[in-house]
Order: sequence, then C-alpha cells, then structure tokens
Amino acid sequence: MTAVSLGPTPARRDTLRRRVRLLVTATITYNVVEAVVAITAGTLASSAALVGFGLDSVVEVASAAAVAWQFSTPEHEKREKTALRVIALSFFALAAYVTVDALRTLLGAGEADHSTPGLILAALSLVVMPLLSYAQRRAGRELGSASAVADSRQTLLCTYLSAVLLAGLALNSAFGWSWADPIAALVIAAVAVKEGREAWRGDSCCAVPAASVSAPADTAHDDGCAGGCR
Repeated sequence: MTAVSLGPTPARRDTLRRRVRLLVTATITYNVVEAVVAITAGTLASSAALVGFGLDSVVEVASAAAVAWQFSTPEHEKREKTALRVIALSFFALAAYVTVDALRTLLGAGEADHSTPGLILAALSLVVMPLLSYAQRRAGRELGSASAVADSRQTLLCTYLSAVLLAGLALNSAFGWSWADPIAALVIAAVAVKEGREAWRGDSCCAVPAASVSAPADTAHDDGCAGGCR
C-alpha cells in the first residue's frame, strides 16, 4: 500500500469548479455552432449521418447544460444524480432518432449527396473535441464529479463520431457509396446507447478522487485512475 494525500483542498476545489464551468461554456458554444452547421448541411444533402451528428451536438449542449446547472451551486454533489439522468436520457433520445432515420435511408427513403461543409466540420471537430474532453475529464476526476466525467465522455464521443462521420461522408463523396452514410449513423446510435447506459448507472470512470483513498502501488496510474481507465 502507498500513502496518498486526501482530496483537493477547498481552494483547489474552487479552482476546479471554475474550470469545469469555463469548459462547459466553451463546449456549449462550440456545439451550438456545430449543430446548426451539421443539421443544415445534413438536411440539404439528405445525410442521415450528418443530421445525426448535428443532433449529437444538441445532446452535448443538453449534457453540458446539465453540468452547468449542477455547478451553479457550491453544493454541486446534491445535483449529481439528476445531471447524470439528463445526460443519459439525452444519449437515448439521440440513438432513437438516428436509428430510425438511418434505417429509413437504408430501406430506400433517399440517398445522401456530397457535403463539403460536412467534411470540413467533421475534420474540425476531430481537433477541437479531444482538447475539450481531456481538460474536463482531468478536472472532473480530480474534483470527484461523476457528471463532469460523464460529460467529458460525451465530448469524447463527439470525437469518435467525427471520425465515423468523416469516413462515411468521404466514402460517399469519393466512391458514391451511399450506404456508408446510414451505416455511419447506426454506429453513432450504437455508441450513444452504450454511453447512455453507463451515464444512467453512474459508471463514470474514476469519478471519485483517487487521491482520497489508499491504493496498492501496482494499480496506481499516473493520472490517478485505477484499472487502466482513460
């Protein structure tokens, strides 16, 4: 066993709370713009994946807003469960809509066209989202907030979805593989269901400050997470 210090000091906790609020504000701002561009471009191109990506941005806004509401009071721990429920329900709503729309496309309801704005947006999100997610995840872990960590995972999900979206749009544009778009949308839906279940159960990795308990030396990681959680 290794001796570790207790959790962050009150001053440090205040700093972390301010950091979470700042990151949440940045996330909401970016995702509002992302949602407008993606849904507009997706509608014009009849792209289920692009519209689904835009709706994921709406979900991310709802998720971040729940965390912002939680951290609007010093006693944010009391709002933790409610914030997690909002995040989970947002995931499930996204998965339901995207699945129905993607299946309609696969059954011949329409084919997606090329979308230059969609390609640019997906590439940009691949750069922006990992940075926001990493910063919020570290602050959430140190603070011991399951909802902040869950929201950071929602932001990280946007990174993965950006890669899936970019691949689907690129394949459709380059080779005319219209089926690639709804398949990419179904991948988005599947990942959303998984993340929603974990948020509902409160399975946010390393949500409790690792520094608040003693831990065997061979299971401690540099970022304070046990079990290889990232």
